Amino acid sequence: MIPAAHVLAVDLGGTGSRAALEPLDAAFGSRRRVLEGGRVAVASAGSTVLDVAASLIAAARAEWPDVAIAAVGVGATGLASLVADPDAALARLADVAGAPPASVVLAVDALTAHLGALGGRPGAVVAVGTGAIALGTDLDAVWRRVGGWGHLWDDRGSGVWIGIEALKAAIRTHDGVTTEAAALLRAAERRFGPAPSWPGELLTRADRAGVIAGFAPEVAALGADGDAAASAIMRTAGCEVAATLVAALDPGLPRLASWTGGVFGAGGEYSAAFEAEFARLAPDAELQPPQGTPLDGAVHLARLAAGGALHAAHPPFLWR
Repeated sequence: MIPAAHVLAVDLGGTGSRAALEPLDAAFGSRRRVLEGGRVAVASAGSTVLDVAASLIAAARAEWPDVAIAAVGVGATGLASLVADPDAALARLADVAGAPPASVVLAVDALTAHLGALGGRPGAVVAVGTGAIALGTDLDAVWRRVGGWGHLWDDRGSGVWIGIEALKAAIRTHDGVTTEAAALLRAAERRFGPAPSWPGELLTRADRAGVIAGFAPEVAALGADGDAAASAIMRTAGCEVAATLVAALDPGLPRLASWTGGVFGAGGEYSAAFEAEFARLAPDAELQPPQGTPLDGAVHLARLAAGGALHAAHPPFLWR
């Protein structure tokens, strides 16, 4: 019996990664099998994104050895700026997957987020997890990226941005400059240890972005409980993300937008500020709830590759 063809999708981020396997001829999302993987780190030697992808694909092949892979779709953080040779990366991942090289597709995480949220329709999507990036595209002629430059100077409104802003406020209170962030200081010291140890504990870690982003849910919880400093951070974060999304609404696109990413799970003041600021900045645009997740978008990407619907690469967003 010839095994049924499947597609394999991989979603890689700073706080974790996942692989999804689906039959090619099944309804989207049905009979899906999922594996969890590690998070992407960035150090002096570069990003570990390809190592994490290869490891997760190898784990999927080991878990489901008898499955025929028709296509692989990979959405990865930091791909546009931290992977030197995407073509070599494609060959490596195809070899690990045992899939035809021509049917392996590598995309920035903003593209798989876009496919998941809008289901392939043109418009703009902002993805907010560890980092934050927006993409406005019609998957053809228009490709507009906003944000995603990394936590040292960008990722406005993201998990790592919220964590950094909270630590900055906590340090000011620790140093006696203000008294406003006492609750944030206590929470940060519970998570990361005494404040004087933070530079040694955090700055030296290759996965510091993901680690610091892990503090964002506690900041959101403090804000929801009425802490003024945490509330201000969450409101500002929501406004920053809205501005990033509006900037991705290229004039060549329909005025349609959506969002995705774990930080939106904070809800409350973050989501309220995001929606209000988006409406203020783009009153003529339609903001729709996401149809699916970035992992759904990676599955969508793999299905497009399997069906021959992707006719050309679009570096630095899509390689095949």
